[in-house]
Amino acid sequence: MSELPGGGSVADTYQHVSKLMTPADGLRLPGAYLKWYDLRRAELELSTEERQQARDFLASTELPFDDELGFVILHKCTPTFSFLLVQTWRGENELWETVFAKNDDGPFQLHTFPGDHRGTFCVWEMGAVWHEAQAWSRYLASVRDDEARKAYVEDRFTGVV
Repeated sequence: MSELPGGGSVADTYQHVSKLMTPADGLRLPGAYLKWYDLRRAELELSTEERQQARDFLASTELPFDDELGFVILHKCTPTFSFLLVQTWRGENELWETVFAKNDDGPFQLHTFPGDHRGTFCVWEMGAVWHEAQAWSRYLASVRDDEARKAYVEDRFTGVV
């Protein structure tokens, strides 16, 4: 058996910590209903104003939704940087994503990754993604009526990731 590669780009000094994932009120946009998750380190506050700024920003965007369900992760990464990840379910079982980022007191802007091999979700965001994949699978296995859509929308994750 060949030797496994090293830790890649993980710095020797990196100390991993848990974060808190909490749901907030969902967001109805033209063509979509999105569950909402706030993600942060325990010592970082995510204010009502910060969440409202993100919600207002999404309400002003013209993302091409088409009668979709999905979810948002507002990830406060540091005191001055946040990601706003918007996911919708398409093609029965595909998760589509648009990523926005915000530095300091500036506005959210579309975030692009350099190169062909790009980032998707960090280990903390994957807590919500895993939960949502399970919730969507339950929805797909249902009769997919109004009651099933309501059950999907109400099925939200809370906890440490």
